[in-house]
Amino acid sequence: MTSRRKFLVATGAALLAGCGSDSDGLTITRDDPTDDDGTDVPAQTDPLVVSSDAFDDGETIPERHTGVGEDVSPPLTVESAPAAAETYALVMDDPDADDYLHWLIWNVPAETTEIPEEIPRTESVDSLDGARQGTNDFGEIGYRGPLPPTDDGPHTYRFSAYAVDTTLDLEAGAGRGPLESALDGHVLNGYAFTGRFER
Repeated sequence: MTSRRKFLVATGAALLAGCGSDSDGLTITRDDPTDDDGTDVPAQTDPLVVSSDAFDDGETIPERHTGVGEDVSPPLTVESAPAAAETYALVMDDPDADDYLHWLIWNVPAETTEIPEEIPRTESVDSLDGARQGTNDFGEIGYRGPLPPTDDGPHTYRFSAYAVDTTLDLEAGAGRGPLESALDGHVLNGYAFTGRFER
């Protein structure tokens, strides 16, 4: 496994470990001293912070953003991006349901500070300069909100954001695996926060 691949895997594990109702989120920085060819890779120390005005980290996701409500994506705010970032990618899943995938979006321009709510379920998002969306585990493009089984207790939904040093050459509609492969070696920093929902 290459050093870059190890970094991506470690990033995902650390993001998962940092989630929880008592978490303030988690910043991930590259600590690889060298690239695959042995050249020095400068450390990325700028933090990345992502949050939502709709709910606080670890708190209940409003029904509007769930499958029992209007099922529209929540508004997101991006702060303190790494200077070297060119785009962002975001993955929303449910660790309480075998990482069931609810949303994939990538190539969001790094200068974006606000991702508005109700992103359309289209392959390309014009309002985000052509950002692309992938296929979730509902078999659909774009965002699908929390919809846990009735009386299953609260599920925790994880929003994992990544600062990326390039525009990914990945076709819209791709799934999680292809996105992870495209991100390999290009993640500068990451941040995770969570929301909860039950019915």
